[in-house]
Amino acid sequence: MFNKKEKPYTELLGKTNRIVEGTVIKGDIISKADFRLDGELIGNFQSAGKLVIGPTGSVTGDISCNNADIEGKFTGTIQVNELLNVKSKASIQGDATVGKLAVEPGADFSASCSMKENVKLLTDGK
Repeated sequence: MFNKKEKPYTELLGKTNRIVEGTVIKGDIISKADFRLDGELIGNFQSAGKLVIGPTGSVTGDISCNNADIEGKFTGTIQVNELLNVKSKASIQGDATVGKLAVEPGADFSASCSMKENVKLLTDGK
């Protein structure tokens, strides 16, 4: 009806969605742009960009994204295509599938984790 054309991810670079502290969302979020969550999400999150869960943020559900920095709380299943960066004050419970993993000392990383091979490397023949 409105003939909206989808913008490619490159046009969304530098643009970040933000959910502030004190906000609770019950439901799923799908975004092509980067996302910062300082509130609470009870539901699933999917993005072609980067997810940042701030120190006051929490997610209970499943996450699928390209990169993630977690400083708050997460419970569920997370799939990160590239780098999952777990900060020292983070608390993660559940399952993680990542390309690369960085966990700072002091973080509560109580999750089963599997590393997946980078798809680009497989297609390069290296």
